[in-house]
Amino acid sequence: MSYVLALDQGTTSSRAIVFDHDGVVRGLAQKEFEQIFPRAGWVEHDPREIWASQIGVASEALARASIRPSDLAAVGITNQRETTIVWDRDSGEPIYNAIVWQDRRTADYCEQLKRDGAGATIQQKTGLLIDAYFSASKIRWLLDHVPGARARADAGQLAFGTVDTWLLWNLTGRGAHVTDATNASRTMLFNIHTLAWDEQLLRLFDVPASLLPEVRSSSEVYGRVSTTVAIEGAPVAGIAGDQQAALFGQMCRTPGMSKNTYGTGCFLLQNIGTAPIASRQQLLTTIAWQIGGRAQYALEGSVFIGGAVVQWIRDGLGLIRTAAEIEPLAASVSDNGGVYLVPAFAGLGAPHWDPYARGTIVGITRGTTAGHIARAAIESIAYQVADLLDAMAADAGIALKELRVDGGAATNNALMQFQADVLGVPVVRPAVTETTALGAAYLAGLAVGYWSSIDAITGQWRADRRFEPEMTRRAASALRERWTSALTRSKSWENAQNV
Repeated sequence: MSYVLALDQGTTSSRAIVFDHDGVVRGLAQKEFEQIFPRAGWVEHDPREIWASQIGVASEALARASIRPSDLAAVGITNQRETTIVWDRDSGEPIYNAIVWQDRRTADYCEQLKRDGAGATIQQKTGLLIDAYFSASKIRWLLDHVPGARARADAGQLAFGTVDTWLLWNLTGRGAHVTDATNASRTMLFNIHTLAWDEQLLRLFDVPASLLPEVRSSSEVYGRVSTTVAIEGAPVAGIAGDQQAALFGQMCRTPGMSKNTYGTGCFLLQNIGTAPIASRQQLLTTIAWQIGGRAQYALEGSVFIGGAVVQWIRDGLGLIRTAAEIEPLAASVSDNGGVYLVPAFAGLGAPHWDPYARGTIVGITRGTTAGHIARAAIESIAYQVADLLDAMAADAGIALKELRVDGGAATNNALMQFQADVLGVPVVRPAVTETTALGAAYLAGLAVGYWSSIDAITGQWRADRRFEPEMTRRAASALRERWTSALTRSKSWENAQNV
């Protein structure tokens, strides 16, 4: 037998998972690494630690699966997106720590770009809204603030990569300086229409073209693992950013199919087909994957506070001792008792984009209990996801038939049922919840013929549980109207305070 190894390099940990031909997990290993916070709003990682932890868990996963490197048909990579690394081409040494996607040090520069009127051009070319989230402003910061970096970049001595590129560079013994279209589409330098780096944007951000990796499809052989690496000899054959990999792993192949990942926040992606759609609802248009020269596109929206509201109920209010306890606490009441919690702890994300919104609880009476607060917290996650799907429907005009779900909070049955109720469509939780790693494995396996076709792997997708809507549409509409009213009260709170 042979297997596929997925390297799942995340924001807080590196993971490696071995899958067999049926898409079943045969070995898994995970290692957390240091989060570096040099100043308020700055977030960094050590690229060397990312590499060391990732190759370490790869060896461990193979050991747990009781297989050797020669048993691997292919290796796939999926990664935290937008995180930016620049290194010396000769020595292979990073010139600075990785600047993480969460980092806000370039926020003022991005605001200046908006004032200068660059927003329309950037959105038209890249599908993105100007924000410090993306890689372009981070690259510029590194070139401007690391001594000698700009001169070295102009001389062609430096290389840029998102985390996938950094891993591939090291896996192949510095043989491949490559990224895929999904990760390139998150840099704010890549034209999602021409599928190439955009010269106008490179001039805008003052980034030399020589710095950039070659952009390839998400499913092809990029090179073989070097003999100096523990998993030597295997072809590296699939790359996708984590959210796009999850969309592929959930087999959301046709327009309208959508997946939501319930983590600390929520990431919602909807397949929109082979032509990009410019969002009018402040969503992102991104490349879902590129296979055989053909790109598939997606709309993306994110909720800042998803599962994190449960952490707040636990740590901030002390109403529960473990996250799992919120489900029985919420079930202790038959409904929310008229209580609505808007978890705008850090402002509101898509489609509202209000950085001045703040958390709000409304509808409290003497009869309000901890159960009502817990229930309102769970329901707030579902309402925010529903708001995103409404925005996607307005942009794409595609009726949602079901929502496929993954992530930690997707194990909460009460939340999944309520999500189905407010959406009015089934919510489906897969049997294999490692959808991000599975997507990367599928992309790699397809490239080497381990799986014969996408149709062949589509049949492997299985539902663990399907949550059918039980609430009348009239009742769901009434609840959402009250949610919208609560949401309105949370907006512009900081602005109101400062007037």
